[in-house]
Amino acid sequence: MAWFRLLACALLSATAVAAQAQTFPTKPIRLVCPFPPGGAVDIASRAIAAELSKTIGQPVSVENKPGAGGNIGGVEVARSAPDGYTLLMTTSGINGINPVLYRKMPFDPNKDLTSVVALVSLSNVLVAHPSVKAANVAELLALLKSNPGKVTFASSGSGTSIHMSGEMFMHLTGTRMIHVPYKGSAPAITDLLGGQVQVMFDNIPSALPHIRSGKLRALATTGAKRDPALPDLPTIAEAGVNAYEAGVWFGLAAPAGTPADVIAKISTEAIKGTRSPEFVKRMTELGYVIMGQGPEQMTAMLKAEIERWTPVIKASGAVVE
Repeated sequence: MAWFRLLACALLSATAVAAQAQTFPTKPIRLVCPFPPGGAVDIASRAIAAELSKTIGQPVSVENKPGAGGNIGGVEVARSAPDGYTLLMTTSGINGINPVLYRKMPFDPNKDLTSVVALVSLSNVLVAHPSVKAANVAELLALLKSNPGKVTFASSGSGTSIHMSGEMFMHLTGTRMIHVPYKGSAPAITDLLGGQVQVMFDNIPSALPHIRSGKLRALATTGAKRDPALPDLPTIAEAGVNAYEAGVWFGLAAPAGTPADVIAKISTEAIKGTRSPEFVKRMTELGYVIMGQGPEQMTAMLKAEIERWTPVIKASGAVVE
């Protein structure tokens, strides 16, 4: 009879899990954006939250928890109940850069979180305040070499793609700038516009309006090829920095242990969202590239990011306490 009771318990458990997936969600979902409002991560978070709210059966709200290169928001989600009701808009930097760059991580994003869906990717753009006497990459390099350690570059936080784009630039060119980290792209851009800092390797979506208005001077983009949002602008590699390539992508993650069926449902609905005309139009106009890749693909992509960035970070000597 013991075996019968065990079998019955197993069947009941399986039925309960299936029932949970079928009824999920029964209450609103919280999407934590680990950067402040107004930046590229926040824009993507609000865009996918709007799409999910239309199809998943419950409202999806965005809550900004910025700081420590995304670690503050990340650790909050990692410690949340693994039930699908708390999600993180993670970045390739949080998973692929922070564990190598930060001496003391408050959590392990590759063990404490589980992949849901890779949503969008984008390149960064090297922008300068108009007061900087450099109209292109070659002139910026000349300025940096004649003024070592005097030019400041802003970032959205230590470990972000914006920070590491600058570290890679210095590493490959043998130049030195002063890194000024902020708690997100929006406050960094504000100080760049005001001239408190001089250059930035910003995400294209948040920099694009200021480039178009003439308030910032764009010098080059960071991707392997020219970006559709700025087709007349050369890449940094084209501008003479051989082997330079840097970018970032964003995706949804959930606490480790979240039921597979719940992950599958969120992923399916999010991928539908990335294909909606409204989402595609808004994202592409801002310079994002649509991905819409499921959990397995996202996990493989994160592994590739770790392998790509680890040697760069170690070679640069960059460390964050």
